[in-house]
Amino acid sequence: MDIKTASALRRLRLVSAPEAVSFLVLLVCSVLKRTTDFNAVPVMGAVHGVLFVLYVLFWADAWNRARWGFGTAALYFVLSVLPTGGFFAERRLRREAENAVIAARARKEGVVNA
Repeated sequence: MDIKTASALRRLRLVSAPEAVSFLVLLVCSVLKRTTDFNAVPVMGAVHGVLFVLYVLFWADAWNRARWGFGTAALYFVLSVLPTGGFFAERRLRREAENAVIAARARKEGVVNA
């Protein structure tokens, strides 16, 4: 894995958890808006919107650079629209990055021809 691909995956991983948190907070704010006088939906909607747009941009870049199949790319996109999906995406991306580091070290040491 080259440095640009690793950077694209890292950016996607770093934005996935905050995007998931903002989605959950937005849902809580929506409930509070309807049950109390508290209305933070405009602010949280904007925050979540920015994070979601960043997620989609980073997802498209990672899909292009990592050369994911359609199924993998679709999975990461679906995880972005589920309330807690960003946490699962972050975990899978971290595992993918760790496996890439292990494979690169093995290639460098001549252990495998990966």
